[in-house]
Amino acid sequence: MVLSEGVFIGCNRQTQVSDYSSKWKVAAFGAGKTIALWKPLESAARGVYVTLKGHKAEVTCVRFVKDSDLMITASEDFQIKIWEHSNDTFENIQTLNHHKHTITAIAVLHDIFAVGCADGSVSIWSLASGKAQLAHSFEPKTNTFPLCLALKSMQDNSMLLAVGGTNPNVFIYSFEWRAQEMSNFQQAAVLEGHEDWIKAMDFYEESKGNILLATGSQDRYIRLWRIRTNELIDNSDEDDSKLKLLSNKQSKFMANANLKVAINFEALIVGHDDWISCLQWHKDRLQLMASTADTAVMIWEPDEDSGVWICASRLGELSSKGASTATGSAGGFWSCNWLFHEGRDYILTNGKTGSWRMWGSGEMGIWHQHLAITGPAKAATDAAWSPDGTYLLVTSLDQTTRLLSKYRRTDDRDEKAGSWFEFARPQIHGYDMMCVEPLSKTRFISGGDEKILRSFDEPKGVAQILEKFAGIHIEHPDVMPDSAALPALGLSSKAVADTEDEEEEDPDARETNETKNISFDVVSSLTTPPIEDQLQRHTLWPEIEKLYGHGYEISCLDISADSNVVASACKSNNTQHAVIRFFDTRTWLQLKPAEQLHALTITRLKFSNDNTSLLSVSRDRQWAIWRRDLTSNEFHLAYKNERAHTRIIWDGDWAPLEYGQLFVTASRDKSVKAWRFSSSVSDYVEDGLFKLGEPVTALSIYPELFNGKILLALGLESGAIEIFIYGEQFCRITRLDDKITPADRINRLRWSPVHDGCKLNLASVSADHSARIYSIDLSFVEELSR
Repeated sequence: MVLSEGVFIGCNRQTQVSDYSSKWKVAAFGAGKTIALWKPLESAARGVYVTLKGHKAEVTCVRFVKDSDLMITASEDFQIKIWEHSNDTFENIQTLNHHKHTITAIAVLHDIFAVGCADGSVSIWSLASGKAQLAHSFEPKTNTFPLCLALKSMQDNSMLLAVGGTNPNVFIYSFEWRAQEMSNFQQAAVLEGHEDWIKAMDFYEESKGNILLATGSQDRYIRLWRIRTNELIDNSDEDDSKLKLLSNKQSKFMANANLKVAINFEALIVGHDDWISCLQWHKDRLQLMASTADTAVMIWEPDEDSGVWICASRLGELSSKGASTATGSAGGFWSCNWLFHEGRDYILTNGKTGSWRMWGSGEMGIWHQHLAITGPAKAATDAAWSPDGTYLLVTSLDQTTRLLSKYRRTDDRDEKAGSWFEFARPQIHGYDMMCVEPLSKTRFISGGDEKILRSFDEPKGVAQILEKFAGIHIEHPDVMPDSAALPALGLSSKAVADTEDEEEEDPDARETNETKNISFDVVSSLTTPPIEDQLQRHTLWPEIEKLYGHGYEISCLDISADSNVVASACKSNNTQHAVIRFFDTRTWLQLKPAEQLHALTITRLKFSNDNTSLLSVSRDRQWAIWRRDLTSNEFHLAYKNERAHTRIIWDGDWAPLEYGQLFVTASRDKSVKAWRFSSSVSDYVEDGLFKLGEPVTALSIYPELFNGKILLALGLESGAIEIFIYGEQFCRITRLDDKITPADRINRLRWSPVHDGCKLNLASVSADHSARIYSIDLSFVEELSR
């Protein structure tokens, strides 16, 4: 009936936001206030297959309980949730409300887990019978907030807990754990050496009683600490006749009556250029993986001869000189995970764009990058289908415009066939993106939190991969630029012309053409959809025009059905700026603006399908119809309703022409209203009303009728999506399953203008960071519309 075809959602920027379950072969990560589930080793094509709802704020920590059916998550809503595996997903079985501030760290070890909170406290919990119970709570040091935790079991039921945070010292605690009860809790040691906050740590047991603790800090160094027990301890430092050195300084304590423990500094690992964000030991051998803010993932191991720790592999990108976290860069990688499958190692790490990178080990120590998932890293704001429905454009507050399309290879053996992928990132901007509309199959216009509209053309390289993988035919390749390049310190991606022609006109253009050659060659030679590196660097669309005129940030735009006029509006709290501006797309000149009417921000502009009218709805609770003079291309106010709704009108859309002159509005007052033109009063009058249980934030009307009735989709403030049929009255035909809908406000719904076989495609973008594509059975709609 209704299926989720694709979910594009980015990972949160947190160091403990992801984990991998080898039992279920599932990667789970925090995405907005949801937990996204993905099976990277089964099929990259499937992507995120479900998002778990429950948290009320951004998810900060995700941890699986090893060899069990449980998963633990935490959030900025102060809650800890326990989830249990069920039918390829997870169900929330317990919510803990112990802490009163953001949860910053979680460490899990079989039947026990520790939680760090932004108020400086650490709590330890037992997991007896799958239910969490508080065992102990403490504060490591006044005004020190825990950022990372690590648990390690010792012999004789003893446990070690390492705590790192907003202090350069590592705090070590020991306690006994018997029958889910704690005893003999003590601060056993304070490890000094780091010069800045500690962000990551992990234990590794080389042999019984011989353990390594790795700690990573914002000082860019990794320190290794050796932990020995009982007879393995070197007691030479207790000999008063010998010289005391820092290198042999040990912290010694009794974990219990039979277990003596000593900790000393083992090694300093130098080589990263920015903050250490995550550390993880290999499960079978002495290798340490570190992800850092310098866009690198490094694997460290001791040299066989000298024992010095060296970098065995470096993955990722070379960091730009001067672009560090200290100078304001939010780049690099945030969390990392080892995956092991059929004798091969895989590495997963997420970056600042919200997307994932995945590498698999090969012969001779060579790592190969694999296709991974992508998605907006912040709230998705708008979506628009191409005129032929072959691809979808999505804008987001993460300052990008993304192009999504369906993989249409005819080879049935190709696992990617029928799946949706991001095939291009046409715009990477310096402002949050707010709206987008296609002018044609190869051109679109977007607006963001700036006063300018920008127009882009498709480059030949992107057109080739869309033809190769999505079956989108290239109509005029000879007039397309090969690729686009983004100049340093620039916001506008520039078209790069053919090398020979360019050099004839400008001999100094060779450096620019080097960029073109690389981008075009990379994209045109792809054998799979592009991976994140390629999306960022080589799939930009060249900007062809800027449209000026607005005084504040753009709020919405639309393009007439004949593609000749662009209408746009900006944010405003007065009549002067709440004005609609028009641009002629043939000359790129501004036309005469509409007269002043609205008093607050216009939230939606929508042209009628016959090119003659423009609908505007606003935060001032009124709608207006502007009549277009096709000769002069001027717009004049024809109709208005100052009391259309009692709250903000969020969206509006026109019915198909065959149904007559009718449009529908959706409002914060929880109502949807249909407005039909009445010749008896020469005005639009209310024709239908439906009240829902929460504010309606988005609507979309399908461009064709079903048995003489209108099909429309409604998006609600909670993230719910409902499908209605409208004839003489609104009739709900289905509400999408809560498991496949977003977890936050729907910002835009858009029906694809073209059938996909026997299915209708519906796109939604939401404040929960997701862009989703649904398919709805055509026969189901036709049956219920009778």
